[in-house]
Amino acid sequence: MNRDELLKQAKPILFNTEMVQAILEDRKDTTRRVVKPQPDEKHNFPLGFVSDSTNKKDIGKFGFGIDEYGGSIQNAKPPFKKDDYLYVRETWHKYIKRVGKGESCHLAEFYGYKASIANSEDAHEPWKPSIHMPKEAARIFLKVTDVRVERLQNITEEQATREGCQAGFHEYKGAIWGQEDTDEWTAVEAFGDLWNSTIKKADLDEYGWEANPWVWVIEFERVEV
Repeated sequence: MNRDELLKQAKPILFNTEMVQAILEDRKDTTRRVVKPQPDEKHNFPLGFVSDSTNKKDIGKFGFGIDEYGGSIQNAKPPFKKDDYLYVRETWHKYIKRVGKGESCHLAEFYGYKASIANSEDAHEPWKPSIHMPKEAARIFLKVTDVRVERLQNITEEQATREGCQAGFHEYKGAIWGQEDTDEWTAVEAFGDLWNSTIKKADLDEYGWEANPWVWVIEFERVEV
């Protein structure tokens, strides 16, 4: 599939600079996103996706039942489904560079990306947030290979590594004067810290690590263009 074909059907997905770097380095092939709205306390048994229904609007939704037999069901719509194509929105900017030689020498406009600054010509240009990145600036394309739902804290060490997180020494967020400013974390602990950094402070009680919300687990693979 060529770039133009991908751009026509690809859906946007946002990643911060650290996670874009992990994707580029083939260290990340999974992402978790909050299920919104969360099912109520009564509906806490995941039933799976609706694959056949007389109501076409229900197909592709995920059901939360009262028990394994269903009974009353709450549906949730995943942001993506298997085989969807995605383009990554990342921190970006435009910059001008002189190209060509002699009479053909001219100034041309290029896109630059914070995750991989290629040269000093764009290093000092102001960065623009990923949410505002135009589709035509996309350079990373993904294909969704699996979507499932689970509790956030069900993540394993191996899965946290696939999220782009690594075990080892990390900045200790709770450090104060007189204490060490680093601590050795597992990949899961590193992921928990990363997760909380993406949640608004006002939403931590509902969607933060300690809240253990239901999340979409989205696995993907890079698409070469």
